[in-house]
Amino acid sequence: MKKSMFALSGFLFMMVMACSTNPFTGKSSLNFVSNSQIFPTAFAEYDQFLKENQVITGTAQAQMVNTVGQKIKNAAETYLKSIGQSEYLNGYQWEYHLVKNDEVNAWCMPGGKIVVYSGILPITKDEAGLATVLGHEVAHALLNHGAQRMSADVINQLAATGVAAATANKSQTTQQLVMQAYGLGSTYGAILPFSRSHENEADEVGLTLMAIAGYNPDKALEFWQRMDANSGGSAPPEFLSTHPSNNTRISNIQKEIPKAKATAAKFGKSY
Repeated sequence: MKKSMFALSGFLFMMVMACSTNPFTGKSSLNFVSNSQIFPTAFAEYDQFLKENQVITGTAQAQMVNTVGQKIKNAAETYLKSIGQSEYLNGYQWEYHLVKNDEVNAWCMPGGKIVVYSGILPITKDEAGLATVLGHEVAHALLNHGAQRMSADVINQLAATGVAAATANKSQTTQQLVMQAYGLGSTYGAILPFSRSHENEADEVGLTLMAIAGYNPDKALEFWQRMDANSGGSAPPEFLSTHPSNNTRISNIQKEIPKAKATAAKFGKSY
């Protein structure tokens, strides 16, 4: 019993020590994984992805992806410099690539490695629409969401081990039922809501970044309205998804736009 209490105390201490405040949200987040641990692996996986897929270069669209991405990155640097935290970006290596793929998607790996699929360009339509997407993806990197998800996985695995240990003296059937219940509960009660909260955070910070970069955040609403029309109502219910519904995003973005404009005004941008 004493050993268990000692282990629990040590784990709780580790959780407290792993909490840090993000300069973009002002919120404390749990993160066991340092940039020096996760960035090299992410960079290697990104390079491997580029080797295995058709990267589009030398086109106006490819240039636009890089140009808008650089503007969003510069906006992040400007913001961090204004609050005296330029060192926050140490270790980041920004890259933006357009990849031939009909999927309506874009993604970011830890450390600033971003891919935009060509299939999303008919919906982004212009630089402002693309800035909405890239602002969101850059925000994921700046908010360390990849490392946070890895940390959450560690906690989930430890909790599952605890549940298994607590039912070790039960019948095999009981153990299976309890573990199934835990799996469903953790998925729908923790993992999916955690992922949706990350998407909402990235939307919020992305709005501010695009506004500082010189893009009217009102254009984000138009982009998400086009995304909603493109989905044709085929998206799964929100509680079953890693992402908020388009309607939820549109509603949240409407509420956040005034804040993004107010922050951008401090840097001489007016909309």
